[in-house]
Parts: sequence; C-alpha cells; structure tokens
Amino acid sequence: MNILEKIIARKRVEVALSKKIKSIADLEKEELFGRTSASLSADLRNTQAPRIISEFKRKSPSKGVINGEVLPEIVTADYVSAGVSALSVLTDIDFFGGSFDDFLKARRANPNIPMLRKDFIVDEYQLFEAKSIGADLILLIAACLEPSEVKALSEKAHDLGMEVLLEVHNSEELAQSLCDTVDIVGVNNRNLKTFETSIQTSIDLSTQIPDSFVKISESGLSDAETIFELFNYGFKGFLIGETFMKTENPGAALVALQNNLLRIGNSNPHVV
Repeated sequence: MNILEKIIARKRVEVALSKKIKSIADLEKEELFGRTSASLSADLRNTQAPRIISEFKRKSPSKGVINGEVLPEIVTADYVSAGVSALSVLTDIDFFGGSFDDFLKARRANPNIPMLRKDFIVDEYQLFEAKSIGADLILLIAACLEPSEVKALSEKAHDLGMEVLLEVHNSEELAQSLCDTVDIVGVNNRNLKTFETSIQTSIDLSTQIPDSFVKISESGLSDAETIFELFNYGFKGFLIGETFMKTENPGAALVALQNNLLRIGNSNPHVV
C-alpha cells in the first residue's frame, strides 16, 4: 500500500467517525455555513501577472514536520498582506498535521479572501464540513476518485456555493475526470505515489487543458523564474506551501518571492 492509499483508507475511517459525531443538519447550523463564497477563478482568469496561492501546512508524509511553531492566524494574515490571491489550509490531521481549528483561525483572520480546504475529499459529507468552516473552494484529487465521483462531488459543491479545484497528475487523469462543473484545474508536479516533483508535469499538460478552465500549478515551486516560465504556458495561479513554511517567517519568504516576480516582470515587459 503506497502513501496515497494509506491516506485514503484512513480518510474513509475518519469520515465515518465524523458522521457519528456531527450530522449534516448540525453542520448546516454552523455560523459560517451561510457565508457567501469568494471566487478564486474570477480573480485568476484575467490576471496579467502570476498570482500566488499560499498554503499553511505543518507537515507532510515525505518531509515530516515542516514547521510546528507557527500560528495559522499570523502566517495567513502575513500572506494576505503580501498580496496572495487565495489561501490554502490543510485540514488533514494524521498525515499533514492540519485541523479545522487551523482553518477557522485563518478564516477569522482573513474573512474575505478565497480559502481552499486542502484535504482528501472522498465523501459528500466533507463538502458540508468545508462549507461549515467557511471554505470558498474544495479540492478534488483525480487520483483518489472515480470520474463519476468527481462529477457528483463537483455538482454538489456548486450546489453549496463553493468552487472546485480538480487536481491531476497526468494525461489520463485529466481526460477521464475533467467535467464542466470543475472551475480550476491544478496540475500537481508531485507524484503522490513517490512524492518526487517535476515542473515538466505542468508543461506537458498545459496544452491539454481547455482554455475554458483556469489553470494553476502546484508543488515544487520555489523561484520566480520557474513561475514566469509556467505563466507563459498559461498557468495563472501557483500554489506554494513548503517553500514558505520551511522558513522561520513564511510571510517574509512570500514577500521576497513577490519582489522577485515584480523585478522580473518590470525588467522583462514581454515575458508575459
């Protein structure tokens, strides 16, 4: 059993336990459930420069603890001050050290910016959870789901007023899982079975994603030059977590990257 299979097996147990603790009716009573979602796809679609989606991630299966000392409300507020397009906050406990508490602290500190519940969605119940904690969009990982599940879950997410980020790793996943109820296609440069990364994955898939979908690149991104290279392949957003989180001050690391992006954009007006 590889890492992804272990995560999904654990996630199904976790969801079953959660259903016994709190019903969908209970989730619908949460204060944030009625919140109007912010649109990430609208923000990204017409951007004239690369936009960063910053992630709050405490640990990962491949790296262990990345940064166990930082506070989500402080880090995410710093991210927003530095001009990110959206926030991604891990809610998986066992493998990534995330929690609903982390998400809610980030949500309260940043009430208006689009926020992604970053987790392994395998059940409709998790969509109601996401809505109840104030998520604006949810992640569907093609490697974890059948195409029919992607369609059903994305339709339900739209019914609940949230956008859908479909994550793919190869051409087969893209061809099988892409549907019209997906808002954003994210190409994950990390192989979830080996956890190795290569931006060539984004480059190879860039022409296979129809222009009607907003494209973002995920994982293995750390320098402004690479981001601009991928921007020229049509990627509008760039989801970055570990690059920032492994530093003592993630917000300052983001500011440094933003400054480098601005420098490249100003010195090469035809780069975009």
